[in-house]
Amino acid sequence: MNAVFFAIVVASFGFATWGQITGTGAGMQGLNQGLIDSAAGAVELAIGLIGVMALFLGLMKVAEAGGLLAIIARLISPLMSRLFPEVPPDHPAMGAMILNLSANALGLGNAATPFGIRAMQELDRLNTKPGVATDPMVLFLAINTSSVTLLPTGVIALRASAGSQDPAGILPTTLVATMTATATAVLAAKLYRSFTPFATAAALHETVCSTSDPDSEAAARTTTAPVQNTGDPYPLWVSVLALGALAGLIPLTIFFGQALSPWIIPLLFVGFLTFGWLRRVAVYEAFVEGAQDGFWVAVRIIPYLVAILAAVGMFRASGALAATVHMLGPLTEMVGLPAQALPMALLRPLSGSGAYGILASIIQDPAIGPDSYTGYLVSTLQGSTETTFYVLAVYFGAVQIRRIRHALAAALTADLVGIGAAVAICSYLYR
Repeated sequence: MNAVFFAIVVASFGFATWGQITGTGAGMQGLNQGLIDSAAGAVELAIGLIGVMALFLGLMKVAEAGGLLAIIARLISPLMSRLFPEVPPDHPAMGAMILNLSANALGLGNAATPFGIRAMQELDRLNTKPGVATDPMVLFLAINTSSVTLLPTGVIALRASAGSQDPAGILPTTLVATMTATATAVLAAKLYRSFTPFATAAALHETVCSTSDPDSEAAARTTTAPVQNTGDPYPLWVSVLALGALAGLIPLTIFFGQALSPWIIPLLFVGFLTFGWLRRVAVYEAFVEGAQDGFWVAVRIIPYLVAILAAVGMFRASGALAATVHMLGPLTEMVGLPAQALPMALLRPLSGSGAYGILASIIQDPAIGPDSYTGYLVSTLQGSTETTFYVLAVYFGAVQIRRIRHALAAALTADLVGIGAAVAICSYLYR
């Protein structure tokens, strides 16, 4: 991450310098404005997350106190134990990861982030080298950035507002692209870990411990709540039945997704609190305790967001992104990725808001429109990929991970394959 961050900043400065000398582009004035605006926007984004973090981590605390996470973990243990053999089947991280992936699948980005941060906090309890990403952390982040999405509600709504005759036409293309990207993420995370073995991180572990108070570091890791043994996993037939029921919801989300979408978050809120109440949990006290954790998590990630979003803002403002598009456009045209869609593919891993703006401008352009091949492609890219650098910054920042090992490589590999799958399926269906 250090090398990527430094490379983006230096490249941006170089392009801005050239623009200043030659009188082309925004030059240093544009770079300065882009840097300041992005840094301010990062803080505004983090402040906006405080309420959402407090809400959903409060609900997570109620669910955990009532045993819901343990029940979910036992239910999907046969699958998750194979994906995450290093995590005990009855560990709360299992339930938290499932809630995160489920929220992503339903297009609930606001709910997915707090659940994902809670999963990272639970995974960090198993971490023997603070500051270094473990294999389960890397795999979870890789799956998260590939973002299996059954219902891209935001993109469907934008297509409808742009006058699309088939706003939900991206559901099959999004599903193909995300499933392909997720399978790639799992394979890449498993394969790349041999290049960055966890054992070689001992030196960094010593550095992290030496720069902090060893007593407080140890206390922070030993005073966390103990993991309770929730019992053996459910029988395999129960897990298969539950997964089958979940798969049966896919057609429901496809045909009635827009009608169901407004109900999901209120039902989560009421459902979690009702579950806690029935399990004799002090729901108000548990919610407030979790909400306090959510507040401090949102504050803790501000420096990480400022670093990443400031670098991305410089890259755009300097003209480096436009130059990259101009250089690669003729090549990508030959493989089915139009030059108009290339900025979307390049910016999506870097900036969610920037990619969303490009999507809106493309599908609202009368010369292109939402129902053209390019319109379907950029909509699929928005709905089937995640803002990789944002996810890495937020999730790793929440648990103070300094060495991310092969997480970025696995995530970008999944992004690249996901883009290729989106081009292939959109070409097959709509070109």
